[in-house]
Amino acid sequence: MDELWTIDVVADRFTEAARTARRLPRVTVQGYVSTWPVVAQSELEAYPDRERLYRLPPPSPKDVDLMLEVMQWVQVLELDERHLVWMRAKRYDWREIGKRFGCDRTTAWRRWKRDMQVVTDKLNAKPKPNATKPIAIRS
Repeated sequence: MDELWTIDVVADRFTEAARTARRLPRVTVQGYVSTWPVVAQSELEAYPDRERLYRLPPPSPKDVDLMLEVMQWVQVLELDERHLVWMRAKRYDWREIGKRFGCDRTTAWRRWKRDMQVVTDKLNAKPKPNATKPIAIRS
């Protein structure tokens, strides 16, 4: 990628990764079989189970690849920093994030901003040239 990463672009990618993770299919126990017949429920009977009624479509393979790329980005952060970044990607309110980390909402925002800057700086870092690679000399 030739252009520079910004905090806003990185934050948007984290938000999209959280949305993609939410759309992944549920993990179920393999081999589980029920002998009970499937009962067709009316909308009113199924009302308590909104997840069933309003299930989002599964993500595309491209969305999953982008999510996995973002998951690699968080490896540069400490565990608490990862939780903070992921909570914000899931659109938690700053007050809730502050309660989780025992700080004020402004402090939580500053920490999130710092963590986003760390990821952004890592993405913008240019790979160092390999000194062991032979240099071709043309005559």
